[in-house]
Amino acid sequence: MNAGMARIGFLGLGAMGSRMAARLLAAGHDLTVWNRSPDATARLARSGARMAKTPRDAAMGQDFVFSMLRDDTAAAEVWLGDDGALSGMAPDAVGVECSTLSLPGVRHLAQAFATAGRDLVEAPLAGSRPQAEAGSLIFLTGGEAGPIDRLRPVLLAMGSAVHHAGPCGAGCLAKLHVNAMFGAGLAVTAEFIGLIRKAGLDPAPILAAWAETPVAAPALKLAAPGMLGDSFPPAFPIDLVAKDFAMMQRSATGAGAAMPVTRELGQIFAAARDEGLGDLNATGIVRRYTI
Repeated sequence: MNAGMARIGFLGLGAMGSRMAARLLAAGHDLTVWNRSPDATARLARSGARMAKTPRDAAMGQDFVFSMLRDDTAAAEVWLGDDGALSGMAPDAVGVECSTLSLPGVRHLAQAFATAGRDLVEAPLAGSRPQAEAGSLIFLTGGEAGPIDRLRPVLLAMGSAVHHAGPCGAGCLAKLHVNAMFGAGLAVTAEFIGLIRKAGLDPAPILAAWAETPVAAPALKLAAPGMLGDSFPPAFPIDLVAKDFAMMQRSATGAGAAMPVTRELGQIFAAARDEGLGDLNATGIVRRYTI
């Protein structure tokens, strides 16, 4: 292993995790991977990763242990369950939770790590599959400054920026805020495309004018043209958007906060999922108003 390279365990090799793990391999890090289904681990093994049979095995002897999973339940099981990764971590290892979780879910993990005397950094990220492949993810970290500083060079093998939002929990809320704002913009834009078309007008020049105003967020400016077509290959599927809004609502309930707008947005994406649109990219929410 080259000087400065780390020993890393990576848990969860879905659409994002597999791409992030590939970036770590390309950067020369020593990588051990685990996934529920073996196909993804086999692909990375052909590129030089070692395959572990359990999360605990993947965590043993590592400097950093990453997790990229679906939700609170999956994260708790992989870290804390039978053969969970926490039980295999060395005293000086750092756990890195990249999943989009709820605030109660993150705090549950943080308490378990504190009880075990291990460091946890939450590092959810802004970006989707293209950014993961390009190594341009933006990490929104929460935790103690020392472990985050130690982790930073590893994160920069997968991303272009690392922001420290505050203690554990702050990274989670920063990530949920990003996703809420993106989801809100998509939902409103989808409704307006439906309105414009039903009014007998062409939405393309109207959206082009909107894109030149200060209220047009960069991500929405990129997303809007695709919403005018009829192809929505999944980068950030509606199913995951609905899941993330559920994480927001769980966070609000746990903190005793009222979030009626966010709750309503979550119901819109959940309805789209239940209508059979869950596998479409988030931009496919426009289908609810144009078919």
